[in-house]
Amino acid sequence: MLVARNYKTPGRGGGEVDLIMQEPASHAKEEATLVFVEVRQRANASHGGAAASVGASKQRRVIFAARYYLLRLPKVPPCRFDVVSIEGDLSHAPQLVWMTGAFEAPSF
Repeated sequence: MLVARNYKTPGRGGGEVDLIMQEPASHAKEEATLVFVEVRQRANASHGGAAASVGASKQRRVIFAARYYLLRLPKVPPCRFDVVSIEGDLSHAPQLVWMTGAFEAPSF
């Protein structure tokens, strides 16, 4: 379920999350997981492709925004960071890959 789109922290130099989603719990005793998703598209893979463009700097900005978002919540749910990479021209059947748990936040 989509929770937010293009979530940005206030101020200059903050962070941004393309999508914040909620994955339902698989069992009644579990909590739903909040999923912070970075979406990247590249027409070709000459520089490593879309997934390779989510480097340490971009990860820090996503993590920063996620932490800021979580401050609003009364209780922090389980969280995960995913990357959706889109390779190729959007008009000619691009390849979409959803990488679950693509990176982790230290002490999250």
